[in-house]
Amino acid sequence: MTSIPFISFEAGEALLDWVALTDAFAQGHMLPKAEIGDTFLYRDPDTLLSRAAWIDGMGMAVKSATIFPQNSAKGMPNINGGVSLYSDTDGTLEAIIDFHLVTKWKTAGDSLLAARRLARKDASHILLVGAGTVARSLHAAYSSVFPHASFTVWSRTQSTAQSMADSIPSMSAATDLETAVAQADIIATATMTTEPLIKGEWLQRGQHLDLIGAYRPDMREVDDAALQRARVFVDSFDTTVAHIGEIKTPLETGAITRAHIIADFYDLDAFTRRSDEEITICKNGGGAHLDLMTSRYILDQWRRAAS
Repeated sequence: MTSIPFISFEAGEALLDWVALTDAFAQGHMLPKAEIGDTFLYRDPDTLLSRAAWIDGMGMAVKSATIFPQNSAKGMPNINGGVSLYSDTDGTLEAIIDFHLVTKWKTAGDSLLAARRLARKDASHILLVGAGTVARSLHAAYSSVFPHASFTVWSRTQSTAQSMADSIPSMSAATDLETAVAQADIIATATMTTEPLIKGEWLQRGQHLDLIGAYRPDMREVDDAALQRARVFVDSFDTTVAHIGEIKTPLETGAITRAHIIADFYDLDAFTRRSDEEITICKNGGGAHLDLMTSRYILDQWRRAAS
């Protein structure tokens, strides 16, 4: 009986490439549209979240996360889990992959695909809004496509931003967000804010924004004016329009219309910048289908390395 591989974070991380992952995303979106579904189980204060996806021609994945908030008091991670990847041809289990590996590469790779399509090719300065784990992944991802770019990081907690800047060459910490926004070619937001941090009046011609942090109906990172000034894209209509406040709220208030959202990744031909002057925004909503695409890419790289 063939053993089922468990791909740990450390083992998988060494095999992966950001540009190749975004190419895999593009190829995955040429297949039939994914079927997706989420389930939640609760035992206060703990949660079990499972996100499932099935793409005809690629297979199935179930990404399960356990959220135990009291773990931090024990010196343990609050979030743990894994991804079970299944064959498209016979439904057999092909691999179990570390949750954190899939999440890291899926989240940053999602926004990198948008930036490859929408940011100016000569982008030379990148602003990271938020100084957490996702911001560090974004630095690695963007550096693969914009290797000569300098980075600035801003956080509500200045010491956190400074600590991140001190640990990464060619990165500085900003103290004033408006000034930092005005100086950036690419702006990536990865915060937990419920009130918009970035105002449309701050934006400059030619900028591209990747909005990552908001994932609930009450969360937003940019205001209505920013959306109104930009050509707006999303990674998936299904996971953003009716679910995330960044898009849901301005649609409900009439600040923007559904026609204002140009395309998602299932229409990559429309995912283009028309000029160096326009402002573009892409809302990263994630989704189990991207976990599946990421997991399939990881397993392919694992098998290639083992052959």
